[in-house]
Amino acid sequence: MAKKMNMITGVAALALVFGAAPAFAQYGGSSGTTRQPQGRQQDSTTSQDNTDTNSANTKSSADENFAKKAAQGGMAEVKLGQLAEQKGSSPEVKNFGRRMVQDHSKANNELKDVTSKENIPLPNEMDKSDQATYDRLSKLSGDAFDRAYARDMVKDHSKDVSEFQKEAKNGKDESIKNFAAQTLPTLQNHLDQARQMEQAVNQSSSNGNTSGTGNTGYGGNSGSGYPTNNRTNPGTTSGNSPSR
Repeated sequence: MAKKMNMITGVAALALVFGAAPAFAQYGGSSGTTRQPQGRQQDSTTSQDNTDTNSANTKSSADENFAKKAAQGGMAEVKLGQLAEQKGSSPEVKNFGRRMVQDHSKANNELKDVTSKENIPLPNEMDKSDQATYDRLSKLSGDAFDRAYARDMVKDHSKDVSEFQKEAKNGKDESIKNFAAQTLPTLQNHLDQARQMEQAVNQSSSNGNTSGTGNTGYGGNSGSGYPTNNRTNPGTTSGNSPSR
């Protein structure tokens, strides 16, 4: 009888030992299951980080280049406009210069607001080409200045309109793209006025109302290359942004 009882006790003990194993195994599985969602969460976090990075990358280098060129072009339009107010001999040139100062100063401020939110640093000076144009025009006066300034404004704004249209259509950064689209109509209007100014100035010269300085010093292109700045607005009728 005692032997039988010992056997039963041994069997029970073995049952307890082997029964505990699944329990521990199950706990381990449960623990593993807990870690698994954590792993998924890390994957999800990594995926989110990648998404944020891709979103940040939508601000392409092309958008930044456009903004920087537009800023330089806007500064050039303001300075050249001030020069036209001072040195222009015809009312068309003086009035156009005044509008350039007003419109491009406004556009420049709008661009600064946009780029500050995008953490895009803007240049504080005109580029070398614009500076060369300013230096050249500052040496002219009278009819020679009027003709040179008018031609430069037509060439510059033709380029500006093209650049702003491109950004308004293909830009990746929505804020910069919208700035281009909203400014475009003003730039297009500037281009129309620049053409009218050039026609008026040339007609005045052909009628013999010249200052005697002739065309000397015109030097061809303004080179101010308002690459992408307040000069041009991507649009056709908003007139709400400063442009040439």
